Amino acid sequence: RCHRITTSEILKANRSALGYDQVVRHVEGLLRLRGYPSTMTRFDDTPLSGHVEKVLIEYPESEKDNLAHMPLVPHVYHVNADEMGVEELEDGMAAANHWVLPSAEFEGLWESLVFDSKVKDELLSYSSTALLYSDKNVDHNIVSWNKVVLLHGPPGTGKTSLCKALAQKLTIRHNSRFKYGQLIEINSHSLFSKWFSESGKLVMKMFQKIQSLIDDEDSIIFVLIDEVESLAHCRKAAIGGNEPSDAIRVVNSLLTQIDSIKKYPNVFVLTTSNITGVIDLAFVDRADIRRYLGYPSQAAILKIFESCIEELQRAGIIQGSVKFLKDAEHEDGLGTFLESVCSKSVGLSGRALRRLPFIAHAIFAEAQSLTPKAFLMALSSAVDSQMEDDKDIITL
Repeated sequence: RCHRITTSEILKANRSALGYDQVVRHVEGLLRLRGYPSTMTRFDDTPLSGHVEKVLIEYPESEKDNLAHMPLVPHVYHVNADEMGVEELEDGMAAANHWVLPSAEFEGLWESLVFDSKVKDELLSYSSTALLYSDKNVDHNIVSWNKVVLLHGPPGTGKTSLCKALAQKLTIRHNSRFKYGQLIEINSHSLFSKWFSESGKLVMKMFQKIQSLIDDEDSIIFVLIDEVESLAHCRKAAIGGNEPSDAIRVVNSLLTQIDSIKKYPNVFVLTTSNITGVIDLAFVDRADIRRYLGYPSQAAILKIFESCIEELQRAGIIQGSVKFLKDAEHEDGLGTFLESVCSKSVGLSGRALRRLPFIAHAIFAEAQSLTPKAFLMALSSAVDSQMEDDKDIITL
């Protein structure tokens, strides 16, 4: 959806005392001076030195040559450096992880996620529309929306990371309305590991804690339920005769709690499932948006490897220029070789792909600092090894 605006996210140093208007004015001037780069991280010899750590700008691709004439919508923020907290219920059982947003832990996560579909844009647009409908007091009984998202697909495809990144992104984008965000990641295994009769009580207690967070109108709340297929296991147990009434009560308790919080304008429920087709239908029906995230295509793999190589070049681990990334006709043929490595990597998860550059250096390289050619040779060997390992595991 093209809004014909330029959105900027400005990460301000926690120690900076520079005012909002000053930060924005200096950022706008620097963007014009530098020709509107998509990312700025160096501010030496500028008024922003020591005050701003990073600037990202996003704009409609069709307007790339018209940025100087488009209105800039700035979002100035700083990150919370606190580590993840743990919410405990009875017997000291860890029932959920808790982050205050924007969190330093999730900084840069959104930009690192690469998908073949436009799922990131769709989730941003969906979330903003849900907040708009709440602001306009649209009647839920006439036009229904639940603020529930379901991402499903095989493990390692970025479902949980995308949920966390979305929570961070929305907290930044809506910081003029909400002072901060809170992300609660419910541990499904802990919640459903007890006897069903106890699980129902645990669900109630967990959502009582969540309700206390929702009551803070200055905060936007994200409830993340990983591996929501645990609900289906409860339903199966009920059908199988294993404490049927209690199992049904657990499922119904969670669905009822989700229904009860949807009326609040400051809460979203983000869910994931690794097992497509085994998700409780009563839950699926509550999800406004359902998206399948599969393994990356060759084009997406190329983007993932490019970002890894650029980062290793920035860190000085890969020597010299990496212009070959954009030029398949490079004199050494490295661009073409990288494409061949990407081709044989199809079928690997995003999680595995981002781990491979490290494995390539650790196992298949012979020096701490590598030439681009030496690195790509090591990466190719790491891919071959990963494929063989996966084959052996599958055939065990």
